[in-house]
Amino acid sequence: MQIFENNPAVASIYQRAISLSICKDFAEKQSGKISMVDHQGSEQKNRRRELLSVEVQTQQEKIIAEHGAEHFRKQTEQSFFSRVRTKVNTDFDNKEHLYHNVLNIDEGCPAILDILSTRAASVNQIKGLAGTLPWLSLDLINLVNKPQYRKRADVQVTDAKLALSYIGLDNLKLVMPTFTLKHWLPTSTAPYGLMKRKLWNDSLSIALAARVLAKEHGVDEFTVFTTAMLSNIGRLAVTRCYLTTFNDMYKKDVREALESKDKRLHTVLSKITVSETLLLEQLMMRSAKLSADLIEKMQFKRLAITEPVFDLAYAVRLEKMHPVAQIVAKAKAYIAFRSLAKESLITSDESRALLSAVHLTSADISLLKKSDIDHIKLIFN
Repeated sequence: MQIFENNPAVASIYQRAISLSICKDFAEKQSGKISMVDHQGSEQKNRRRELLSVEVQTQQEKIIAEHGAEHFRKQTEQSFFSRVRTKVNTDFDNKEHLYHNVLNIDEGCPAILDILSTRAASVNQIKGLAGTLPWLSLDLINLVNKPQYRKRADVQVTDAKLALSYIGLDNLKLVMPTFTLKHWLPTSTAPYGLMKRKLWNDSLSIALAARVLAKEHGVDEFTVFTTAMLSNIGRLAVTRCYLTTFNDMYKKDVREALESKDKRLHTVLSKITVSETLLLEQLMMRSAKLSADLIEKMQFKRLAITEPVFDLAYAVRLEKMHPVAQIVAKAKAYIAFRSLAKESLITSDESRALLSAVHLTSADISLLKKSDIDHIKLIFN
């Protein structure tokens, strides 16, 4: 988002928030919070290793051996990550591949969201489209069978069309964007076990915060909620694509080194881990713009979210943004602030700089603080 990245006062804060979505340790490194105890402990371990090595080799032999091994390790790692970067760059240039193969976006999703944006929308218009999306049918059935939503404890709904009728249009305006983004989440974000949950929680909270602000400022809640939710699609695509590419290339290189009996290469490759720095680079460089490109490909006819999402990606000043984009930008800034504050990774001055960058008023902040922006609340008759 250019509004953050082009602002010297908040660029590093925004980057730290994105780092936190990967893992807390990485965000702490980004903020410069490296424990002196850990640093000193590491130095002591290194000294012990050196003393043990001296017992086995002469100092001269050790320097030669370590220099050669370290040079080979660095060369191997640089070559590997260079190829990973080239591959993901190629994949990101192929929007058709990302749309259809990485995220597997079904035509029915945009079509249902389009219908929900109209005043004449009805559940009957949606039933046929929902039937073309097996994952959605299953999610709808599971939703209405949750204990808090079941009218009778001894009766379970097994038909998606009946589930749709029970849920109703008002609830669908929350459920459909939510289930859609949830379906596009990466299957796994290993080795960052908490990243998938963080991606989901942040997306949901941003959308709910934006909805609260939309209601307060008299802007269409469904349009704002859907814009906010789908504006995170680029982050999901980048995460999916990068981690999948890394894992595929890593397994291939390790297998080939093993088959060729290259013990030295196999040893170095087996110690390579996912680069948080490269993942952060791709998330910062591509997420917002990729969201805009993918949403443009959905070709919404009535749901007016394409322009706001492009503004979120490219606009450098809040005043130049579409009103919907302005609200979503405020929500993104607030959730970034809240996430960093929870982990003590943002100062008071940084908090003010981040929130003022999107003109969040004290009234807006107070409203968001007292609102539940972590849980979807559905009302069933």
